[in-house]
Amino acid sequence: MSPLHTFLKDSRAVGIILILCTVISMVLANSSLQEGYVNFWNALFNPTGGHHYQYRSLFLPNSYLLWINDGMMVLFFFLVGMEIKRELTVGELSSLRKSILPVLAAIGGMLFPALIFTLFNAGSDYAHGWGIPMATDIAFSLGILSLLGKRVPVSLKIFLMALAIIDDLGAILTIAIFYTPHLDMHYLLMAGGVLLIPILLNVLKVKRLILYYIPGVVLWYCLFNSGVHATIAGVLLAFCIPQEKIADLVHDLHDPVNFIIMPLFALANTAIQLPSDVMGALHNNISYGIIAGLVLGKPLGIFILSFTAVKLKLASLPSKSGWMQLIGVGLIAGIGFTMSIFISSLAYEEREYQIIAIISVIAASLIAGIAGFIFLRMLKPAPFIKKGT
Repeated sequence: MSPLHTFLKDSRAVGIILILCTVISMVLANSSLQEGYVNFWNALFNPTGGHHYQYRSLFLPNSYLLWINDGMMVLFFFLVGMEIKRELTVGELSSLRKSILPVLAAIGGMLFPALIFTLFNAGSDYAHGWGIPMATDIAFSLGILSLLGKRVPVSLKIFLMALAIIDDLGAILTIAIFYTPHLDMHYLLMAGGVLLIPILLNVLKVKRLILYYIPGVVLWYCLFNSGVHATIAGVLLAFCIPQEKIADLVHDLHDPVNFIIMPLFALANTAIQLPSDVMGALHNNISYGIIAGLVLGKPLGIFILSFTAVKLKLASLPSKSGWMQLIGVGLIAGIGFTMSIFISSLAYEEREYQIIAIISVIAASLIAGIAGFIFLRMLKPAPFIKKGT
């Protein structure tokens, strides 16, 4: 099967595992084992204690949490980058007609949540978190759609995946441009020089992958010490990989990334000690912005820009789907989770704000997933709709 159909097939299992890891991690972090469990992720290589991002090693990550977020997650971004390249060259985004609807839908699904968050937080100490509600979690969202079986046509699942891939690209650019706190130009220039090697290898049509991996590791090291988030190295390297090697690489990385790295990410990043008054903590402008952005902003942005594109005859709805189904998919796209939690750790230095943001992302993702599932479950299958309507 193609990598796309393999992912659609496995997305339910990935979503279930991530949910289980999140529940286990939050239970352990708020049990009698909380001190040892939380410190295991945050402070193992940090004898002075304190917030993990304040003790970044000059050369390498210094905690298990950082090794997962800055190290192992590079493979996640490498996989995402190859999926983006594949879809842009031979997949659902390879032509203007194919790509225009998910591209515009993704833009709406990023802009509206960011604007809604800004409306709640403009001018405050929380304003830097505007990027948190922009993301859609591919595994979770497709996992929910897979539970609906034939009620959701394959074309709509492919639409959501294409939208989420573009969304990931937007999140990657957001991290690189807006969530880089400082720049070390020496390391950044070194990274630029190293990047020329895999680019040249691609131009020369070199197929031996080890020759790409070696400069890729050096690129990661330079970016880690430059201030640009190190995971960007995965995306940059992915775009240099020869097209004919991508399908096999995506297949080989699918299981390690989705069944090892992402569960570890969920365990480490949801190891948070909940405040005594959880509901009180959610009565906060950070929470209002994230929850409203994901639950309302996502479907609103996706629907408005999709509707505009179809009515202007720039695009057509996915086959065998209707407007109500598109609204349901927009609701499910409000499941942020992986990338939203990732951006939460970059947007705020204060651990208190991070915890509020992560709780809000989990709450919003839960609301969006349940609402989208119920909404689509209640709909009758859409009749065939002519293109351009």
